[in-house]
Amino acid sequence: QVQLMESGGGSVQAGGSLRLSCVASAGTGGNNCMGWFRPAPGKEREPITTIYLPFGRAYYDDSVRGRFTLYTDDAKTTAYLQMNSLKPEDTAMYYCGAGIARGSSCPRANVGVWGQGTQVTVSS
Repeated sequence: QVQLMESGGGSVQAGGSLRLSCVASAGTGGNNCMGWFRPAPGKEREPITTIYLPFGRAYYDDSVRGRFTLYTDDAKTTAYLQMNSLKPEDTAMYYCGAGIARGSSCPRANVGVWGQGTQVTVSS
């Protein structure tokens, strides 16, 4: 059974950096995409960056493009999120998810496995 475990959250000042990790124990199973998601105000969690594992190409939401980088290890069982130039509006619980891609995207509706979440707090 695929299980995801996140780590690396914490508190930083604006402009700082954090790196989140998501380890898929026992591999990703039949899932072919992974990503990082966070709730938007008043909404459910949405993808901020996802990757289609066979190709290794990441998608980025406009809110994080140029500041965040998603990459995996060679085995594609660990997904990292390098977050630079953090802003107070990045404060959220970050969730790692694995699922079945739709095209090259990894939409929330297709995610079947979630991690427990890791909190990121950015102070001004």
